[in-house]
Amino acid sequence: MMSEPLVLGIETSCDETGVGIVRGATLLADEVASSVDEHARFGGVVPEIASRAHLEAMVPTIERACAVAKVKLSNIDAIAVTGGPGLVGALIVGTSSAKALALALGIPVFAVNHLAGHIVVDELEHGPLPDSVIGLLVSGGHSSLIQLTGSDFRALGATLDDAAGEAFDKVARLLGLPFPGGPWIDQIAQSGDENAIAFPRGLTAAHEGAANRLNFSFSGLKTAVARWVKQQQQAGNGVSVPDVAASFQEAVVDVLTQKAFAACQDTGIEHLVIGGGVAANSRLRARALERAASIGVSVRIPRPGLCTDNGAMIAALGSRLLMRGATPSDLSFSTTSVLPIETVVLDELD
Repeated sequence: MMSEPLVLGIETSCDETGVGIVRGATLLADEVASSVDEHARFGGVVPEIASRAHLEAMVPTIERACAVAKVKLSNIDAIAVTGGPGLVGALIVGTSSAKALALALGIPVFAVNHLAGHIVVDELEHGPLPDSVIGLLVSGGHSSLIQLTGSDFRALGATLDDAAGEAFDKVARLLGLPFPGGPWIDQIAQSGDENAIAFPRGLTAAHEGAANRLNFSFSGLKTAVARWVKQQQQAGNGVSVPDVAASFQEAVVDVLTQKAFAACQDTGIEHLVIGGGVAANSRLRARALERAASIGVSVRIPRPGLCTDNGAMIAALGSRLLMRGATPSDLSFSTTSVLPIETVVLDELD
């Protein structure tokens, strides 16, 4: 295991250009250029717009990160970059930049799994992870349960349809709220009654089988919200947006926390890390801590700025891999939109 390396991380899996710099597990810079405003009028991320925005933001964001960290590119020991999963066009911008820098500087590059980064980033805030943890990853594209033991990641459960963040966006649109929907629902739900409407909890009933114990499904919940709103409107009843938002949010949070702690119970692991953009949701954070206290499981959640996509999490993962002696990626590696969590580093064959 080498001493604390200086690692630059590049994240371009979706609509945010993230560049982070760490020394070991110490965060020196975390700069993000977001193109979310350019996508808002379309109600979702447009891949072509995201790719162009990454091209325009890449060099300025790298320069800003170096300035904040007070380092030069010549000081960097290694580069980590998101190789997948994500939008292919967006990923290509990031990986091409990383390859060019690695080649010019003569340093190794690690093309890493975006999902693993969302778990490891917690080390930047709360110190080294326990040897075994359960990771609950919740974002616009993913709702996953992951086991990390040592250096090995293993998938325990995943979404079968809409991810939690995607459901937030779709319900927000239904309620006339702006994109991205998660923060708006979180804010408006605080003045609503989470018990006002009994929305369904997907894949939690006994008849849905043990095979789906750790899987997620939010498509039915999204449809139930739409049907309820339509029925109220047809009946001439007023619709309380705060109550709908709060009841919907509670259904999502209830399922996420129930299944996360079921994973802890099934594996005997007493440490849970929650990451991804939806981990910034105030109700999820509060509910997870409430449930954890009742069953004796410790919960770690990074601050909201480290939950959303960022370069710091990629740098943190790269630093962890480098210090553990992992083999860097060959410069011939290809990006991929779909990448299982078990593949943490891409090589030329991936």
